[in-house]
Amino acid sequence: MNYVSDKMALKTGACVLRLNALRNAIRLLSTHTRPEVAQNNTKYAEFPGAKAPYVTEMKFLNESSYDPIPIYRVMDNNGNVLDIREEPRIDTEELKKMYKTMVQINQLDKILYESQRQGRISFYMTNYGEEGIHVGTTAALSPRDLIFCQYREVGVFLHRGVTITELINQCYGNHEDPGKGRQMPVHYGDKHRNLATISSPLATQMPQAVGAAYAFKRQPNNDRCVVCFFGDGAASEGDAFSAFNFAATLDCPVVLLCRNNGYAISTPTSEQYRGDGIAARGPALGIRTVRVDGTDTLAVYNAVQQARDYAIANNKPVLIEAMSYRVGHHSTSDDSTAYRSVEEIQKWTKDESPLQKFKLYLEAKGLWNPEEEKAMVKESRDTVVRTMQEAEKKKLPHWKEMFEDVYYDMPPRIQKQMKQMEEHLKKYPDKYPIDRYQSE
Repeated sequence: MNYVSDKMALKTGACVLRLNALRNAIRLLSTHTRPEVAQNNTKYAEFPGAKAPYVTEMKFLNESSYDPIPIYRVMDNNGNVLDIREEPRIDTEELKKMYKTMVQINQLDKILYESQRQGRISFYMTNYGEEGIHVGTTAALSPRDLIFCQYREVGVFLHRGVTITELINQCYGNHEDPGKGRQMPVHYGDKHRNLATISSPLATQMPQAVGAAYAFKRQPNNDRCVVCFFGDGAASEGDAFSAFNFAATLDCPVVLLCRNNGYAISTPTSEQYRGDGIAARGPALGIRTVRVDGTDTLAVYNAVQQARDYAIANNKPVLIEAMSYRVGHHSTSDDSTAYRSVEEIQKWTKDESPLQKFKLYLEAKGLWNPEEEKAMVKESRDTVVRTMQEAEKKKLPHWKEMFEDVYYDMPPRIQKQMKQMEEHLKKYPDKYPIDRYQSE
C-alpha cells in the first residue's frame, strides 16, 4: 500500500513539474521574452545604451526568435462578436452613420474612378478594402484631434463632415476648390475640421505629425492628440524612422497608424521588409504597440480609442498596425492584375470585406435591413453623380492663381512672369479657353 502511495505521489509530482514548466513556457512566449535572458538571479548590466542581463551563451537572434505580434479582432467574417466583453459601446445612430460613410466611400470611388477613365479628371485613388480603418479610427476620436492622412483615407474626411461637394470640387480643381486647383485630385485638406492637407511624397506627413503632437504636449492641460496615417510602403522611408524615434524620445501624444494593405504600388510586403511587419518596430524603439484586423471596424475603433486615451494621459506615442488588403489598383496609373492574380483579389473582396462584416453585424442587432441598404446605395450614388455633373460645369480658378498665395509679398521676378503671361493672353486670346476660367 505504501509502495502504491509513493508511486502515485511521484506521478503527481511529475505532472505538477510538467505543468509548471508548460506555464513558464507559455509565459515566456506570450511576453516575447528571450528564453536565454529570462533567468532568475541573473546579473544585469547597466551600460548607458542598454540595461540587459549578462549570459554566458552567445546566441544571435532573428525574426523567428520571437512569437509574431498577434492580430486583435472583435468580429469574425460573419459579423459575429467573438467576445462580448470586447464589443464597444457605440450608440445606434453612430453605428448607422459609420456604415453609411463606408457605403458612401464605395460610391464615390466607383464614380470618380470612371470619371478619370473618361478624361474628366486627371487622377484618382480608390479606398476599397480599407473603409473600416477610416471609419473605425475617426469615430473613436474627438473632432479636436488633428489628423494627418496619407492619400487613401477619404473616409476620414467624409466621417469628419467634409461634404461630397467639397471633395469633388477638389478633384475637379474648380474655383470652389479650397486649394484653387493647385493640388492633384484626392489631395484633400480642411483646416477647420482639423484635417491636414495631403501631400504626394511618401512619409513627409509623419515627422510633421510628431512635431504637431509635441506642440500639443507643450500646451497647458492638453486634451488633444495627433493621428498620422501611413502605409506599409511609407514605413520604408527614412522619414518614418525619424518620426518613430522622435515620437518615442520626445514623448509625443501621437497615434501612428499604419495601413498594411499588402502592397506598395506593385511591391508586395514580402519584398519590402523582413521580420514581423511594421508593428515589430514599435517595441524596438520604445513605442506602445498593437496590431489589429483592419477589416474589422470595431477592432479598429477599440484600438484607436484606447491609443488616444493613453497618448493624451501619458504624453506617449502609440503605434497601430492595421492589417488589410488593397482591393483596388494603387491608382488610375496602375494595373494591379500585372503583379497579382484575380483570384487573390476576389478572395479579399468576398471573404474579408469590411463592409460585409459590418453590415452583417448591424443586421444581427436589428439595426439594418435590405430595403434600407438599397435605398441608401441609390441615394449615395445619385448624390455623387449629381455633384460631379455640377462640379465640372463650374469655372476654373483665375489663371493668376498660379502666381499668387505663395509669398506674402510677391517677388519682382514673379510679378514679371505674371505680367508676361497677361500680355501673352491678350496677344493670343483665341488660343486659350479663357472663358472656362473665372474673371477677376
